[in-house]
Parts: sequence; structure tokens; C-alpha cells
Amino acid sequence: MLSVELHTHSSLSHDGRDPIELLLEQARAVGLDALAVTDHDELEASLRAAELAPDYGLVGIPGMEVTCEAGHVLALGISEAIPPGLSFAATLDRIREQGGLAVVPHPFQESRHGVLDKISKEELATADAIEVYNSRLLTGRSNRQAERFARRRGLPMTAGSDAHIAEMVGQAVTTVDADEASVAAILSAIREGRTTVEGERTPWRISLRQAAGGVKRRITGRLNGLLE
Repeated sequence: MLSVELHTHSSLSHDGRDPIELLLEQARAVGLDALAVTDHDELEASLRAAELAPDYGLVGIPGMEVTCEAGHVLALGISEAIPPGLSFAATLDRIREQGGLAVVPHPFQESRHGVLDKISKEELATADAIEVYNSRLLTGRSNRQAERFARRRGLPMTAGSDAHIAEMVGQAVTTVDADEASVAAILSAIREGRTTVEGERTPWRISLRQAAGGVKRRITGRLNGLLE
């Protein structure tokens, strides 16, 4: 059984803070076996993290959080970036063409680009897995909705901290019954539904700090763009 963190963000994300080395160090410190860095519409840092992961005793899973027309989709196990702005179906196709796994994070949270604002539940059910526990929750209602949906449809379930700072890596974990400690084995086990999930809420002070940092970085980026 492997403890896997499938949803984190590095400083390459517009709202992330820390470099991949700090994310990897935290993953090792909390006893994880594998880590996926899933930056918003960026793959570069994740590929580098996957290269460095063995130095930390970890399996590095390359991936990204793709912004499709409907909202966010985690693309795990890919080697080339998936372009944003595609339809939900086309995004899933692009991920699978690379042998990757398409996981829908926080599908019931419209305020955080959950896809159910723009697609049907039938379309959502075509994903490879559903994130049923996201640590950045308010009441937990959307997590419960996601879990009920996944169970009713017989879909594989995952968890993710959605960490935007290193301290929160490992706040939510997917326990994977994989045949070996490798990317291929982990993704295969998730695809087959051999998972359990557990997690804890991100503390309010951390959520506020993450949100404030993201706003500040977006404003700074826009100002820099205007000055160039």
C-alpha cells in the first residue's frame, strides 16, 4: 500500500508559493511514497520534480491541472503539456493519448472551477477518477457530494491536499494498492479503483494565506506585463 499525494502546486503556478524541492522535502517528511506536482496549465516543474523525486525516496508522478472549457482536470502521468481551453471530452482524450489518467478535482465546487457548472453528470462519469476529498474545503459538502457521485457510478476515488504551499503537502492522501512503487503501477491501481482516501481540512489561516498570495502574484504579473 502506497501513500500518494496527487494534487499540489509549486511556484510555477500563478497561485503557488514554493519551489519543488520544498514540496518534495515535505512529502518525505510526512512519510509519503509518491508525489504529483500539478501546476495550473504548466508541466515543466512537475517533470523536474519527477526527476528529483528518487533523491527524496519518492516516486514522482508528472502531471498538471488543466483548465478546460468546463473547469479543472488533473492530468497525471503525462509527458507533454495539455493545452488549456479545450472541451472536457477533448481534454480527456489528450490525456489518454499519452497514457495518462484524467482525474476531476473538486467537481462540485463551482467557485473553484469545478466542471459540473458546465457539463452534465453523465459527462463527468467519463473521467478516469474523481477527487472526493479536497483539503481546501469550507463545509465539506462538496466533498460529500463528490464521494456520493463516485460511489453511485462506481468510479475510482482519489484525495488531494491541493497544496499551494509546502506545509500542506500530505494533508490529503490517496492510499493506493499498487503492485509496485512506480508511476505506471500507481496509475493502473487508481484506474482500477484500488484506492482509499483520507484527509484533513486545510487550516483557515493557511487557506487565507494561500488565497492572498495568489491574488498578489496575479496582480504583480499583470503589472509587470503592462510595464514590459
